Amino acid sequence: MSRRERASDGARRESLPLVPALKVLTEIRRQDQVVVTCMGSAREWPKLAEHALDFHYVPSTMGGAVPLGLGLALAQPQREVLVISGDGALLMNLGCLVTVIDSGAANLSIVLLDNGVYEVTGGQKTAAAREGVDFAGVARAIGYPHVSCFRRLDDWQREAGEFLGRSGPRFASLVVDPVREGFALAPPRPMQEQMRRLGEALGVRR
Repeated sequence: MSRRERASDGARRESLPLVPALKVLTEIRRQDQVVVTCMGSAREWPKLAEHALDFHYVPSTMGGAVPLGLGLALAQPQREVLVISGDGALLMNLGCLVTVIDSGAANLSIVLLDNGVYEVTGGQKTAAAREGVDFAGVARAIGYPHVSCFRRLDDWQREAGEFLGRSGPRFASLVVDPVREGFALAPPRPMQEQMRRLGEALGVRR
C-alpha cells in the first residue's frame, strides 16, 4: 500500500452513513427545486422522497449528471437545481466542474457522494481514492464560491441548510460509507416517463 493510499484510508475513517446523509437533503429541499440523482443516490432517493421535480438519471452516462443539472439551471434560472453525483461518475467528467463556473449559473448545487468506490459496478476502488484526491480542494481551485467537505453526520445536519442557501454555484463533498450490497441499479421508472413528468412539472410545452 502506497503512502497516499494509507493517508487516504486514514482520512476515510470518519464518514457519513449514506441514507441519513440523503435524508437531510430530502428534508430541506425546496418545493420548486429540481433534484437530479444518479448512481447510488438514484437507488436510495426514491425510497426517501417522491416529487415531480425529481429526475433519477438511470440509465446514465457516467459524469453526465452535472451537465444535465447545469442545462436545467440555465433553462430555468428562477429555480434552484440540486445535483447529487457519485465520485466515480464525476471522475469521468471532471471538466464539467469548470463548465459550471464558466456558465455563470448561480442556481446550482452539486453534492458529491464520495465513497471511494465504483459502487454500482461492484465496489472497485477508484483511482481518486487510491491517490487521496481532495474533491473539495479541486472545486475550490476551480473557483466555486462556496465549497465544503463533510465527514460527520451531525455537522451535515446542522450546516446543510445554511450552506445550500448561499449564493451559487455551491459544491459540497460528503465522505460517505460505501454500500456493500445491492450493486445492481434499476431505474425507479422508465426514462421516457421521467422526462414527461419532469417536463410537465417545469411547464415545458412539447
